[in-house]
Amino acid sequence: MHQKIKSFTVDEARKKLEHYCAYQERCHKEVRQKLKDLNMIPEASDIIIVHLLEHNFLNEERFAKTYARGKFRIKKWGKRRIVIELQRNDISKFNVNQALTEIDNDEYIEVFNDLAEKKADSLKETDKYKKKKKLIDYLFYRGWESYLVYDKVNELIK
Repeated sequence: MHQKIKSFTVDEARKKLEHYCAYQERCHKEVRQKLKDLNMIPEASDIIIVHLLEHNFLNEERFAKTYARGKFRIKKWGKRRIVIELQRNDISKFNVNQALTEIDNDEYIEVFNDLAEKKADSLKETDKYKKKKKLIDYLFYRGWESYLVYDKVNELIK
């Protein structure tokens, strides 16, 4: 049983990718993967990507900034996690650094403190050391810096 592979013309694929990029910010890696999923040949993919860049559908710096703001505000991720995820998407070091400037330092500390306090209150662990470890693991998983984590955990759990 062979499944018939749908093929697209360059124009059809370009339109699809314009919608794909207009719906939400995308990075080059996601766009390349989408073109691969559409079974586009590399030459056609390059033509489409150039078109998307020229018409501002695809902008890596804009993607990085939007990604950083969103993950921080909605998922409450720390800078370490945001950097790791951006690097996973092959975002340049320059754009990663630009993205981090989108996060206000005062707001960053405020969100961290709220998150740590809420999590500490929700932990039912009675053993002080186990409770500390659970809170530390949780905050590290979210990508918060170790100096913030250890100071806050020692302040909250005595």
